[in-house]
Amino acid sequence: MKYCLYLAVVVGLACGGNESEEAPVAVEAPKPPDESRRFPRDGQTKMELVDDNLLGKDYLPGGNLATYEKDGKTYQLFLIVTKDPNAAGNLAYDAKEKLTDAKFVASFGGYFGMDGETPWFIFPKTNHLLGIVGLPQEEADMVGRDFAARVQ
Repeated sequence: MKYCLYLAVVVGLACGGNESEEAPVAVEAPKPPDESRRFPRDGQTKMELVDDNLLGKDYLPGGNLATYEKDGKTYQLFLIVTKDPNAAGNLAYDAKEKLTDAKFVASFGGYFGMDGETPWFIFPKTNHLLGIVGLPQEEADMVGRDFAARVQ
């Protein structure tokens, strides 16, 4: 009889017993750092810090997003800070998988492709993912060189 009582107590403790269970606490993802100083000012009309799903894309975390109007064109630049250069490269590759007609751009180690009717140019630089949305490849290349020079 004592053995059965002992066994019941051990089983009860192993299963949690009468302890009140607390709901799991949601861990909030860290907010992206403000990297607005890295963006060109010429033609910039808006600068924002997006907490998650940059440009409404579920595969992109939060980051910095700037909108530009220049020479009659509207386009956006974004910058996402990652934990290390490998994470930036992996994020670029994952984003490339969502683009149609994506092609590798060796000079940047990134990709140019289309998201619907919108051209995207994405590339890693150190522990960052940089992107140019809304410009054809030739123009995105020039803007990308200036943008990349601002990120160390």
